[in-house]
Amino acid sequence: MRLGVSLQFESDDPEAIARLYVQAGYSAAGCPPVTLDQPERIRAIREAFARHDLMLAEVGVWNNMLDPDEDRRRLNLQANVEALALADEIGAVCCVNIAGSFHPSNWDGPHPRNLSDEAFDLTVQNVRHILQAVKPRRSYYTLETMPWVIPDSPDSYLRLLEAVDHPMFAVHLDPVNMINCPARYYDNAGFLRDCFARLGRWIVACHAKDILMTEQLTVHLQEARPGLGALDYRVFLQELSRLGRDVPLMLEHLPQAEYPLAQRYVLDVAKECRLSFSGVRGSAAN
Repeated sequence: MRLGVSLQFESDDPEAIARLYVQAGYSAAGCPPVTLDQPERIRAIREAFARHDLMLAEVGVWNNMLDPDEDRRRLNLQANVEALALADEIGAVCCVNIAGSFHPSNWDGPHPRNLSDEAFDLTVQNVRHILQAVKPRRSYYTLETMPWVIPDSPDSYLRLLEAVDHPMFAVHLDPVNMINCPARYYDNAGFLRDCFARLGRWIVACHAKDILMTEQLTVHLQEARPGLGALDYRVFLQELSRLGRDVPLMLEHLPQAEYPLAQRYVLDVAKECRLSFSGVRGSAAN
């Protein structure tokens, strides 16, 4: 497994960016800013990351493929096509987005139709279209798991995998996003084991964060920095390690100054479990 992050740097030089990630103690990273019409920069990023044994973990899209406005939906879908093509060209593990939302003004907001058969059918159609348009050779297309958008459970992801039925459609696992009720919160270790047992063969990337339930009524679940919530990171890392391949675990959603704290916590838990991250200095096997 690899430990990664997407950071902002003053330099836009691929060699400097790769070096800074490695110096910060990471072995995976999000794709730096680049577009398909920049072949020289694509090559420079690919080569710089390879020189430093730094995995290009993901190309994120982050737009709404279920947008209620058909024109915006069409443009968003095309952006996913271009992002997957970029991921495949630059050698990223995956291209990642969420399925989208029918919410009229919030691209990832809750909406009653988000969990409907309509959302499922349109998502299958969207993913098939993207994969058929690009025909990727090495990069997977993935949907991040979510609390109120499909896929919101191992069951819904398995249903999507079966319906899309494409070898380059895979799983981007964010277990915190799926912990959307007290039962999953309190038994998150069991939930983690279930996710890996049922989805493990398709998991190509994971997001790392934490979750905390407050005492406010009715139910309030809030995202937290790894180590400040209830997620069982021992189980998370043990299950991730058992996959037996270099799957990137990507820290996210933190102020820049807090990433080293999250990184230290994850590395400390890994050390306690006698686990290691490939390419990370100070990790148990390096």
